[in-house]
Amino acid sequence: MVAKTFQGLEDVLAEELRGLGAENVEPGRRMVSFEGDLEMLYRANMCCRTALRILKPIHKFTAENTDELYERAKEFDWGSLMTPQSTFSIDTVAYSDEFTHSRFVTYRVKDAIADWFCDRFGEGQRPGVRLQDADVMINVHISGDRVTLSLDSSGESLHKRGYRVAQTEAPINEVLAAGIILKSGWRGDCPLVDPMCGSGTFLIEAAMIAANINPGVYRRHFSFENWKDFDPELFDRLYNDDSGERPFNYKIYGADISPKAIEIARRNIKSAGVGRMISLETKPLSAWDEAPADGVLITNPPYGERISADDMEGLYRLLGSKLKNIFKGYHAWIIAAKNEYIHSIGLSPSVKEDILNGSIECELREFIIFEGDYKHFRAEGKRLRELEDKKSMRRDERRRDKEQKSRFERRDSRREERFGDRSDRYSDRGGRKFHHPGDRDEAPRRHAESSRPSDRWERRGDRSGTPRNKLEERYRPERSARATRESAEPRFAPRSENPLASRRNEEALRSITNRRPALPPSEGPLMRPRRGWKKNQ
Repeated sequence: MVAKTFQGLEDVLAEELRGLGAENVEPGRRMVSFEGDLEMLYRANMCCRTALRILKPIHKFTAENTDELYERAKEFDWGSLMTPQSTFSIDTVAYSDEFTHSRFVTYRVKDAIADWFCDRFGEGQRPGVRLQDADVMINVHISGDRVTLSLDSSGESLHKRGYRVAQTEAPINEVLAAGIILKSGWRGDCPLVDPMCGSGTFLIEAAMIAANINPGVYRRHFSFENWKDFDPELFDRLYNDDSGERPFNYKIYGADISPKAIEIARRNIKSAGVGRMISLETKPLSAWDEAPADGVLITNPPYGERISADDMEGLYRLLGSKLKNIFKGYHAWIIAAKNEYIHSIGLSPSVKEDILNGSIECELREFIIFEGDYKHFRAEGKRLRELEDKKSMRRDERRRDKEQKSRFERRDSRREERFGDRSDRYSDRGGRKFHHPGDRDEAPRRHAESSRPSDRWERRGDRSGTPRNKLEERYRPERSARATRESAEPRFAPRSENPLASRRNEEALRSITNRRPALPPSEGPLMRPRRGWKKNQ
């Protein structure tokens, strides 16, 4: 099976699935694959807080064009899933150079299903297409030429819990809110505060986590209830099982500057049935002058896009000031858009992660608020993870450089002991001697000096034509007139202060002055006539 989620929540969802008993859990990009039985399918829909939908693959194949897609989709036994009286819908996601139009892919798969039934039950005997609340929901996923057809067991996206009766402008998604709370490590073991709560999504999701209430209990329907193999007894047993719920001994505090937002939050909290765990009041951020001790703060301030304040920078500066002065001892988690406003908080984050809130690229930052200076904070055995990781990386780099320099020095020392002065001659022959990092500036210069053309000429011996030994005298081939002339002339001009002198041969330039090219005289047309060409045509 495949559980879909938001980017950045894959590891959280994988941990949830492992806790439910899933096997072979593998996080991917915006998804987590896992294995399990029918009960595991029901549990994943009922209990996963960070899953958007649960897919059950039924048919996998490869297709290079839409005709092949149609033929391969038609091979599946669609009668095992629905009848001619059923309804179905298709959702397509394609990442392919060939299948660039997802709607056309949807039409071809729909035609394959309809024709499968018409071929077996007669013309017109086929299930109908319904965009909303279909009996069977089919997901088509294409990556390159690989096609996966899956059953959508969830129906509506699982972020639609069922408790929300009203909402403010641009509320945070329930799955994203639950994922941030789970990332923070909060499980109901201390107070939680959201000073800009909006419609109360963080508050309700936190209450459900604290009391271990399954998010699926608010849903009225799942798509798998329409399947032929649906087991109502198994599902009723899982739905009515509240043995995992636990008491919550603290309080969740929410506030907002807008009375309208507080009223909406109060209605949603009542619908979720978690009002006894949440304290709600209308209060601007500037009015916070005290907070419960040793808690966790999680909030989603305005980004300046869909919701804005009169002074965005001032709002974020005020948030940073309240964190430093009012919420001491807290772990504060703030999700905000990637813009200049978040830097106005004025605190160093211990964690910083990229995360998507809808289509907006955001950052999730953790701020550990401690009293006193950082030295005393470290003395208590605590750490700011991001700062400590950066310091650790710099220490590792310095250690590696030191070890590398020491290694080069030991190797040079061993070479000098073994070869003595010959090590210098060795380095002059090819410039192949290695140097430790301290000699990086010196090594290229020595290599360049030892690799000049004049030096290579001297190292390779006399090229004038005189044999160096009897073997060469016997077997060396005779040199042509051209080779003799080239050997008599210097290949490289003497050094000059003119930087261009080394790139030209002045004697060769003078030798061709006022000479005409030695080309044979022209006899006839310059180009050979083409085959089949007739004169005067």
